[in-house]
Parts: sequence; C-alpha cells; structure tokens
Amino acid sequence: MSKRDYYEVLGVDKNADEKEIKKAYRRVAMKYHPDRNPDDPDADEKFKEASEAYEILSDAEKRQAYNQYGHAGVDPQMGGGAGFGGGSFSDIFGDVFGDIFGGGGRGPGGPQRGADLRYTLEVSLENAVKGTTVEIRVPTLVHCETCDGSGAKPGSKPTTCGTCGGVGQVRMQQGFFQVQQTCPNCHGRGTIISDPCDDCHGEGRVEKTKTLSVKVPPGVDTGDRIRLGGEGEAGADGGPSGDLFVQISVKQHPIFERDGKHLYCEVPITYVDAALGGELEVPTLDGRVKLKVPYETQTGKLFRLRGKGVKPVRGGSVGDLLCRVVVETPVNLSKRQKELLEEFADTLGEGGKSHSPRQSSWFEGVKNFFDDMTS
Repeated sequence: MSKRDYYEVLGVDKNADEKEIKKAYRRVAMKYHPDRNPDDPDADEKFKEASEAYEILSDAEKRQAYNQYGHAGVDPQMGGGAGFGGGSFSDIFGDVFGDIFGGGGRGPGGPQRGADLRYTLEVSLENAVKGTTVEIRVPTLVHCETCDGSGAKPGSKPTTCGTCGGVGQVRMQQGFFQVQQTCPNCHGRGTIISDPCDDCHGEGRVEKTKTLSVKVPPGVDTGDRIRLGGEGEAGADGGPSGDLFVQISVKQHPIFERDGKHLYCEVPITYVDAALGGELEVPTLDGRVKLKVPYETQTGKLFRLRGKGVKPVRGGSVGDLLCRVVVETPVNLSKRQKELLEEFADTLGEGGKSHSPRQSSWFEGVKNFFDDMTS
C-alpha cells in the first residue's frame, strides 16, 4: 500500500513553517489519538501516520530530502534518512503534547504553589502623587489551621497512593507508545486521605477574607502594580502561597489631568484680565500659587509652573503643572455694562480688526480662500 503525501496527512501547504506544521500535527494527533477513539480500529494507524509525517517535516534535513526525493529520500531501506521508528517518536510527541499529557499539568505528587491573585485598587490623584497607605479586603484560600494544610483529620495523616506509588501520575501503553496521565485514584496528589478534616473536607485549604495593608508609593499611575509576596492563594498539599498583585487605577480628578509626570488644568480668566493683565490664584496639589497673566493674553495660552507636577515612582525629575487659559465671555450684563461695551466697540472704528489678531487673520484666510476659488 502506497504512503500518502506527508503534507496531505497533516493538511498543510508545502511552504508551511515549523510553527504551522507543529500546530497541524497537534490537531490531527488529538483527533486520532487511540485513547480518544477506543472503538475506531483505523484511528491507531492514522495517529501513527500523522506522527510519522511530523517526524519528517519537523526535521530540516529530512524535510529537504523528502521534498527532493519523496518517500524514497527518507526510507532507510532505500538508503534514505533515519526514517520513522528510530527511537525519537516519544520525544516528538512529548515535545508537542507535553503540556497536555503530564508535562504541564499537576505533575508528580507533593506540595503545589498557590495561584497568584490580582486586586484593582482605586486611588485619588492626590494619593497617587503623594503616596498613601490603604487597607484592602481580599477573599482567598488559606491553609486550614485545623489540619495544618494536610487535609487529614487531626491524629491521622494521608497515606501513599497504591495506584501511582506516590508519584501522582501513571503511564498507559498504546502499542509501542506510552502516555503519562494524572493518576485517576489520587488525582495527582500522590496520597490518599481516608479520614478527611471536618473543616476543609480534605482540601487542606479554606476560604477566608484577609485584611491587608498596602503601601502605595508616591508617583504611581494607572497600570502600575504592587506585589505582595505570599499573599495570594495558599498552595495545595501544604505548598507555598502565591503572590497578590495590586493593580493601581487613578480616579479622574475634577480639576487636573495627568500625562506622565506632568499635570494639566484649565484656568478661566475674565475678559478684563485677559486684555489688561492681572494676577490670579491657581490651584496645585500643594496649595494655591499666584500666576501673573500678561496683558493681551489669548484663550489657549499655556503657562508652565515648574516642579508642580509629579515625581515619577521610578525616579527622575519632578514634572510641571501646565495651566491653559480660557477667556470667559461676560454674561448677565447690566444695562450700563452693555452701554460701556458698545462705547468700546465704537472706539475701535474701521481699523478695529487690528485689535482682534486672531479674528483678523481668520478673515484674511477666508478672503484668500475665496480669491483662490474665483481666480
């Protein structure tokens, strides 16, 4: 019986890279693995066929020989390459499926490290900039104090699993191939608890809400993380606890916006102060400071207050506070105020546009635009 093309077996193109070939083999091998198809007599042959194809196509030298000479180039009986069955098959399968069949699971019996936890902590901008200490409550799993994490009732202790001999895994034979799986009797623990603890029911861990004190350093920003070692979930079978990662989220501030180490804010000023100049009090995170506004100040002008920003948590110079001026149009004018404004408008005369530089340049731009269209 002639062999099928290896690329056809895996369902990949001849230009497929190593990653695509590995992914394709994994898909086909999972589909036809004998353990998954106990009632299909053809599954074992298809599984071997896929493994043979992967062994050749995953090796650069064998793949080159196959591409050039076909099956004859890799058949040892015809002077080709090492061929299939040279003792590397189990290594190939373990490389691709090690994380499923024993390689990435619970592993041998014994203590297991607990899971890491994440907690999102919202802080105000003031506390993010200056630092603070906050108490948080975190629901987690802790070692059972009654059995000291063993899972067995006090006065008793777990016994070694007779199925796996305490290893936590067993090997299953499929023809010439061995598959390592989690022990079905002890579920990977390596031990059997015949008399479980009444408080944790043999788990060795119980749920508890812990109150922790978190020191937030000055300068943190949204996305920064604070690691609290050993404050995650307790490990199984008396294993060490994982870590707790506190994720910082800075609340929106009613006045300031933050961009890295700099702060921004808008400062409203009156029409008179913008035209004649003046001195204003502006807020900072350290209190109020005086800001001198020169005459003829326009909306949008930025004033920089050096050293009034944020000192980065990882070091570096302190940022600045940048104040953007917004000129407010007077409202609710009295009759006398309107008269004064009308008198002021009259004094501008025909050359009044020169007193409004932005308006003058805008009208000039409009004029040039229509001149270009009609020319």
